[in-house]
Amino acid sequence: QVQLVESGGGLVRPGGSLRLSCTASGRTSSPFGMAWFRQSPDKERDVVAVISQSGGRTYYANSARGRFAVSRVNAKNTMYLQMNQLTPEDTALYYCAAAATNGLFRRPSDYPYWGQGTQVTVSS
Repeated sequence: QVQLVESGGGLVRPGGSLRLSCTASGRTSSPFGMAWFRQSPDKERDVVAVISQSGGRTYYANSARGRFAVSRVNAKNTMYLQMNQLTPEDTALYYCAAAATNGLFRRPSDYPYWGQGTQVTVSS
């Protein structure tokens, strides 16, 4: 079992930045990919960014590419999402997810472990 806790969400003005963090605990000794997803009311949960165990491989959704950056520090069991140039369309509940194995998985069903979510609201 892996437990995940997100932090760093909040209210930010359009054009601003936020950095989300996700700290894992539990069975973290085995390699596993991690990802950020987001979900708005009445919408599906969509992938935002994915990162491999080493951090050497990443994937970004089109909406995030060029504005967001995913990273991880394995010594701290922590993954980050740096979000820049935020727009109201980025408003959502952001979830951290961990896979059971290493890889760049893009579907929610590929991730057995989830955090509770952190709210990001972009508004003037």
